[in-house]
Amino acid sequence: MEFETIKFELRENGIGIVTLNRPEKLNAISFQMEEDLHALLDHLMVNLECRVLILKAEGKHFCAGTDLNEGLILNTKRTPEGYEKFYYLNIPEPLKRKMYHQWRISQMYIKMRKISQPIIAIVQGAAAGGGFGFAMAADIRIVSEGANFINASINIGLSGADVGGSYFLPRLIGRARAAEILLSGRGINGIEAEKIGLAVKIVNENALLNSAIELAEELLTKSPLGLRMTKEAINLSLDSPSLENICQFENSSIVLTFSSKDVNEASSAFFEKRKPKYPLK
Repeated sequence: MEFETIKFELRENGIGIVTLNRPEKLNAISFQMEEDLHALLDHLMVNLECRVLILKAEGKHFCAGTDLNEGLILNTKRTPEGYEKFYYLNIPEPLKRKMYHQWRISQMYIKMRKISQPIIAIVQGAAAGGGFGFAMAADIRIVSEGANFINASINIGLSGADVGGSYFLPRLIGRARAAEILLSGRGINGIEAEKIGLAVKIVNENALLNSAIELAEELLTKSPLGLRMTKEAINLSLDSPSLENICQFENSSIVLTFSSKDVNEASSAFFEKRKPKYPLK
């Protein structure tokens, strides 16, 4: 697949690598990047040949958040190319454009959770605003010491609750610590990110991709259906009203995966002391 602002590579073993590719703009999220990411995520919803996804960025910084130069267009009478309006809303046109844009950008993070592929984000340099959102919406984060997570919106006169941050961060690091970060807008470097559990590992910047690939290859030794059901269970458990509810889903997923051919390969590999080979032909 070809895109203007991102690159996507699907390797033969099932590892997909998506790269934010606007390094000259610190990989800021432009209108075109939004559309490119929506197209890719929609594709990954149904393309199960991609089994694990690595999210990375070109250049020195992961993502500086929304491209403010383009965002200012929403205050004018011009409508960004390719954008529709909320025609049914009886409100001023600039507000319609802002509402559509905010809805459209927030849907990217929802889709990151909806796709079945586990997402490994590797972060160097700044991950601000929407870039911080990309990292939080991923399943696993590996960072460099120079990584810097910033809740940027609170620092530019906006709400500190943006692109799912007030949902993701308390669940990742706890309510009290998340509140302090979301309210203050201070940065979190790579060392602190690992310490508070936001990142699972801190490595040299040059080793980020290899570290992610190593982890992705380990995930590839697991059943494709097992990975899918596990991500879905984790998503549901974040909002489950009770232990009983989540156990009901887990019971169903265990029965479903136990009925698949994958479990035979996993069992054989276990007893033969080898890694299982997926996907099965």
